[in-house]
Formats: sequence, C-alpha cells, structure tokens
Amino acid sequence: MLDLRRRDFIALLGGAAAAWPLVARAQQPMPVIGVLGGPSAADWLPRFELFRQSLRELGHIEGQHLRFEQRWADGKLDRLPALATDLVRRQVSVIFATGAESATIAAKAATATIPIVFTSGSDPVALGLVTSMSRPGGNVTGTTAFTSALGPKRLEILREVLPGASVVGFLQDPEALHAEYTAKDIEAAAQKIGVRIVLAHARVENDLDAVFAKFVDAGVQGLVLNADANFLGWRNRLVMLTSRHALPTISLSREYARAGLMISYGTADTLDLYRLSASYVARVLKGEKAGDLPVQGPTKFELVVNLKSAKTIGLPISDSFLLRADEVIE
Repeated sequence: MLDLRRRDFIALLGGAAAAWPLVARAQQPMPVIGVLGGPSAADWLPRFELFRQSLRELGHIEGQHLRFEQRWADGKLDRLPALATDLVRRQVSVIFATGAESATIAAKAATATIPIVFTSGSDPVALGLVTSMSRPGGNVTGTTAFTSALGPKRLEILREVLPGASVVGFLQDPEALHAEYTAKDIEAAAQKIGVRIVLAHARVENDLDAVFAKFVDAGVQGLVLNADANFLGWRNRLVMLTSRHALPTISLSREYARAGLMISYGTADTLDLYRLSASYVARVLKGEKAGDLPVQGPTKFELVVNLKSAKTIGLPISDSFLLRADEVIE
C-alpha cells in the first residue's frame, strides 16, 4: 500500500511538473495592439477589418493571441495627443496609427520606445516621421499611399474632361499636416496650365454648404478634392452637393467614385497596404525592430470613372478617356 501511494504521488508530481510550462505561458501577458485613428471607427471600419483579418491569417487571433485597445479621434485631430498618451500609459505592445498623419505624429511624440506602424497618405520623410523610406530608424515604420502628392495629377486629369475650364475649386482640411504643401503644389500646377484655383477649407462636414456656396459665387467649373481622411466619411454629402451644382469632381480613391463622385485617381492597392501594415505588426510582435523595416509605398495608381454621374450632370466623356480608365462605373 505504501509503495502504491508513493507511485501515485510521484505520478501526480510528474504530471504537475509537465503542466508548469503551460501555466507559465498562460500567465504571460497577452500582447496589446493600440489602434490610434484620426477618423471615426465607423468611417475606417472596412480598412480596420482588413487589418484585423490579415492578422488572423498570420496566426494572430484576437482574444487568443492578442487584443486591441482602440482610440478614434472622430475627425477631431486635436484629440490625438491625449489619445496617444493614454495608449502609452496602458503600455501597449505596438501602436497602429492610421487615418491621418497627425495620428503618427502624436504617437511618435508620446513614445520613443513602443513600436509604431503607420498608414499614411503623405511623404513620411517630408513630414519627419522617418529618416528615410529604406531605413526609417527609431521606433517608426509603415506604409504610405502618397495620395496627397497627387493633387497636380488630379488637376491635369480633370482638365482633360473639362478642356475649357479656367476656374477650379480645391477643397482641403486646413488641419491636415500636408495642407500647406499640397495647396502650394496645386497652385503651381494650375499656373502652368492657365487655371485659377479657388481654395476652400472644411474642418467639419457642416462646413460644406458654405464651401459650395463659395464655389458657385466664384464661378468654379470643376473640383479637386484633397486627400484628407475626413472626406471619406462625408462622401455622400459631397455626392449630393456636386450633383446639385453639376460640378465635375475628382477625388482620391475608388470609394468616392463608387459613392457617386465622377472621377477618382489614386493608389490602386490602398487596401493591400493595410495587409502589409498587419504583416509589419506581426513581425514587430515577434521581436523585429520597427525602424529596421522599410516604409512601403504604392506600386500602381488607378483611374476610375463614374459614367453615370457624368451623364447626370450632362458632361460627355470621350471614348479615348474611358479606354484609359481602370474601371468604368455605369
């Protein structure tokens, strides 16, 4: 009986010892991804869901391998520094900054040690986010669509379908970090082709009625939208106003054209950049340094034409122009 009890005790002890590594692993804290976004969560949901799905495909499943702490500024970019500070205080494992360059700026100002992976529409070197595209350095890396640099190209495309236009509106969010240089770029491009630019600012969606009244008073014949994240959430209002005033408009991505704006020109693989950002987050969680991962940019730009919208406002689009389009919405 004594020997049997001794064997039972040894077996029990051996089983407990085998379980110790599992217990130790279970007690390790789950990595936390801090999400810092400039727009509202609703406006950015498709992109964020793609980011989350990409992490799942890489084996990082929410609730099992990681969890999220989300902080969205709802378009009020002045809230971002406080939101970034809150994520740092919670000691998140990595910060995913998206929807506005201001989010990355705020995150970088809040921490020099927590890795930051961003999505951007601007030149991250020009904004001082990284030292270079190939060797970012520090604790920051990410992806950029370079959408804000395409204002002059969008103006050129709009002029093709409006060859007689002499006055063109340019709408931007004055609080966007790229606002000053994008305005200068499009002014310079307009001078070269003999077009006068009417610059208008919209900080909130309710500014749009006054903006379009300004465009009507100035005799604006076409409109270029700047690459500002807030505009995505306003796209239905923008479609309604441009249709009401029969104002041909070019925007930055196919989401706008599919909503009803006439033309878009921008990065073809915007959503792929979110998949890449997810892969960078996964690599950082495995121990790679953010500053060693090169910033990735777009490989292709696409032209989308909403022919239905053009017909609604009575604007003919040439067959040759339509043949150049990557997508025609009818």
